[in-house]
Amino acid sequence: MSDQNELKQSILSVVRRLEDKGFNHVSTGNVSCRAGNGILITPTGGNSGNMSADRLVQIDYDGSVAGEGVPSSEWHMHVSILRAFPAANAVIHTHADACVALSCLRKPIPAFHYMVAGFGGEDIRCARYATFGTADLAASAVEALQNRTACLLANHGMIAMGKTLDAAFNATVKLETLARQYLLALQAGEPVLLPAEEMARVGARYGNYGIGLLPG
Repeated sequence: MSDQNELKQSILSVVRRLEDKGFNHVSTGNVSCRAGNGILITPTGGNSGNMSADRLVQIDYDGSVAGEGVPSSEWHMHVSILRAFPAANAVIHTHADACVALSCLRKPIPAFHYMVAGFGGEDIRCARYATFGTADLAASAVEALQNRTACLLANHGMIAMGKTLDAAFNATVKLETLARQYLLALQAGEPVLLPAEEMARVGARYGNYGIGLLPG
């Protein structure tokens, strides 16, 4: 039980850290993590001001609630990602500004910077649009995450996964940083993209190119 309590506190800490960075506001965004035979996820309408350990919701891998509470409206995405990617243990979804801006342009993040390769390939994809909170959006996210550790969600935001909550948080921060830098580069002109062979070399140095190994 102590491990479960520690995990709950870790989730609450990540929720606060995301808000402190301005990635989520009011009730936007959500966090989940594998817990025992199920998943712990933030509740619908949850934020650092109204959330406590006992408000986190335990759900099964079919989305059914194991106990009390109402899970985040985006539980479909979290369940689907954790089912599709066994190496992932944590998922973070935010409405961070730069990621939202690019997602509204429906632009992937191309190889404008070598750190893009750290997400598993030559780009960070933008998932096709689907209504929030639906199984269709979950399927879209899983498609875009093939051999990747994060993606943009068209006209919505971003989602990232990791072996740990800290790894998923770090991926979220790195993705928002790259999104902001890409937007800045676009304002100045047309960024020069790194060639595929260089991204392959960089990806090999990261150790995750093309195979989607998760950080952390």
